[in-house]
Amino acid sequence: QVQLVESGGGLVQAGGSLRVSCAASGRTVGSYTMGWFRQAPGKEREFVAAISWTGGVTTYTDSVKGRFTISRDSAKNTVALQMNSLKPEDTAVYYCAADRYRSGSYHLAQGYEYWGQGTQVTVSS
Repeated sequence: QVQLVESGGGLVQAGGSLRVSCAASGRTVGSYTMGWFRQAPGKEREFVAAISWTGGVTTYTDSVKGRFTISRDSAKNTVALQMNSLKPEDTAVYYCAADRYRSGSYHLAQGYEYWGQGTQVTVSS
């Protein structure tokens, strides 16, 4: 079992930055592909970014490319999402997800075995 806890969300003005983190416990996540998803009110959950279990592959949805960066710290068993140049449309609950040894289809929510409870990110205009 892996428990995921997100933190770092909050309220920021458009153009600002936030860093959300995901702390894993119960098992080391060195062998897990980690993903970030988000869900805005009235919308479906959507893929944001992922980093492969090897750390060698990162992928982003087009709307955040060049603004967001995903990283992992295996020693601390954490994954972070640095979000710069935030826009009001980035407002959502951000969820961390983990799937062991996933090697493709990172954008698909189905199959991620573990999920955190989410952290709210609100970007004001």
